[in-house]
Amino acid sequence: MNKFFTRWSSAISAAMGRPVAFAIALGTIIVWGVSGPVFGWSDTWQLIINTGTTIVTFLMVFLIQNSQNRDASAMQAKLDELLRALDKAREGFVGIEHLTDEEITALRDALEHECGLRDGKQATTEDTVDHLLKRT
Repeated sequence: MNKFFTRWSSAISAAMGRPVAFAIALGTIIVWGVSGPVFGWSDTWQLIINTGTTIVTFLMVFLIQNSQNRDASAMQAKLDELLRALDKAREGFVGIEHLTDEEITALRDALEHECGLRDGKQATTEDTVDHLLKRT
């Protein structure tokens, strides 16, 4: 079941990210809008689009979350492999994605302190941006 869902959600996610999927959705909305006068702008006419969009949105949330979870896990595995493979990298960083938000913040603060940056995240952002801008 897991392999089937993974293949199925990957295929649907890929298809929904294409321009033709947007065109079909837009076409559906246009047909629905144009058909309003035919059905006298009835409650049933409105209910059709509301129900359809709610169902599609509900199902797409799960498909998108599945894709993002897979992508994040793959990215984390690649980063962990880089940490393992590089001689100077600290292998203790493998698996830190399982820490709490507070632990990650404390780790980030300690790393910034180790680098001599005592003003927090904003200082690292400005230094990095300034450094990159000077390189171009």
